[in-house]
Amino acid sequence: TGNPAGTSLGVDIPVLAWSTPWTIFGGRVQFLIAGPLVEVGVHKTTYLRGVYNPLVSGQLAWDLGNNWGFSYLLGAYLDVNSEVAWSSTSLNQRFALSYTGNQLNLTANVIWGTQLNHVTGNTQLSPCPAPLALNGCNPDFLNVDLTATRKFGDWEFGVVAFGSTDLTSPIEAYAKQSQIAVGGLIGKSFGGLILQTYLTTDVYEKNYGGHDTRLWGRVIIPLWAPLAAPAATPMMYRKG
Repeated sequence: TGNPAGTSLGVDIPVLAWSTPWTIFGGRVQFLIAGPLVEVGVHKTTYLRGVYNPLVSGQLAWDLGNNWGFSYLLGAYLDVNSEVAWSSTSLNQRFALSYTGNQLNLTANVIWGTQLNHVTGNTQLSPCPAPLALNGCNPDFLNVDLTATRKFGDWEFGVVAFGSTDLTSPIEAYAKQSQIAVGGLIGKSFGGLILQTYLTTDVYEKNYGGHDTRLWGRVIIPLWAPLAAPAATPMMYRKG
């Protein structure tokens, strides 16, 4: 990604998802873990890299019939001592509604993050503004991801969008951040293997210091195919 300040960001997010044969309240039990790696640099100034907050989570996914599905995920981004991670463990809840019939994928995903420590003694990814610049500020946040694609044989085309906003101000001087981005997606299936690429750019931003353009790539590799496929998993995004 880039902005007028000359900042570039690279993110690698390996995710392992297991759709179990078990159900609770009629919902398929699924587990997801992720171990993101991040590198960020400011042109001719700094270069940082390290482990982002790992995610551990469980999910219930319901087949509502007529190609509709709904899922609820409960998990946590775990606190790690890394300069590219938040200095707090955060509770993560996700609500997703999908329609996957007639070669379409229409998905809305809402992510609600609640920090367990809003102000910490470690700046890491999110230092507080003066006079608490040596502390870390970790706001609660809300993200919304939208996906609308259609398949044409092995190919997939469509549009994506996301928005994020801070819900709280850890200290009085903290300026809440928010943004909205839109873009396009192209994907290709090779049997069970799926490759996707999507490009997004900000159409609105507040207190991020500039508009971002992001190029994303995703590889989906099935390790084992169940008899009944789980509900579609929308793209994972966390405010950052």
